[in-house]
Amino acid sequence: MADAAVTINHEPPSVQPDLSAIKARQQGAWSSGDYAVVGTTLQIVGEELCEAIDLHAGQRVLDVAAGNGNVSLAAARRWCDVVATDYVPALLDRARERAQAERLPMTFQEADAEALPFEDGSFDVVVSTFGVMFTPDQERAASELLRVCRKGGKIGLANWTPEGYIGQLFKTIGRHMPPPARMRSPSLWGKRDHLDHLFGDGVTSIQARRKHFVFRYRSPEHCVEVFKTFYGPVLKTFAALQPEAQAALHKDLLWLIAEFNRSGDGTMVVPSEYLEVVITR
Repeated sequence: MADAAVTINHEPPSVQPDLSAIKARQQGAWSSGDYAVVGTTLQIVGEELCEAIDLHAGQRVLDVAAGNGNVSLAAARRWCDVVATDYVPALLDRARERAQAERLPMTFQEADAEALPFEDGSFDVVVSTFGVMFTPDQERAASELLRVCRKGGKIGLANWTPEGYIGQLFKTIGRHMPPPARMRSPSLWGKRDHLDHLFGDGVTSIQARRKHFVFRYRSPEHCVEVFKTFYGPVLKTFAALQPEAQAALHKDLLWLIAEFNRSGDGTMVVPSEYLEVVITR
């Protein structure tokens, strides 16, 4: 998970940014606010990803950058042996609370998506919904997903596309708070050709289809207020700006919502495109 970045390069940059510093900043952003308030609304994405993977009871499943556990919970409901990981302990705490409330047995472990603490081929299925796409070192993260997934196993991803609402949200944030130089956009994970670049040499097949998650809020203003309060990257961006710049960002976010909003009644109904990906190892 991460601050926004908008550069659209497909090849590794010739001069690497300071990835350790970027990761520390990202971790601080996702630790702020309470992402679970937004994340819990995305539950349907985890359920649909589990169906796309065709999970079988008893499979060993790893959720990478699990956040508050949407796909972890979905897999546990299908009687899988689930390990949920994230580098933000507070988010794992929220996932643990949800699992306990539903009496779903799961394991929770703090872990960095770029250095997973598991043996090669440990899992039948590795999943991530709107999580691993935000890692600073994209090639390393993809390599780790491949490494811990057994041969013949599956990797399931849900990644925001550059063209969709959330992809454009991060682009808007980036105009007000530019990302580090040469830092590639997380939304590249929502492009099929970039997935081929990240995974193509190590897999049997990549299936990807464009889908939409619909954000529903009481109004556009309500959505902006929720994101300003609970969604770490947006919260941190507003906090870093002077009042006049905050007002400009607020205005731009409302304009963006208006571009996508199809409610017609003053509420917010905004489809956000994402790529649902099933990779066979």
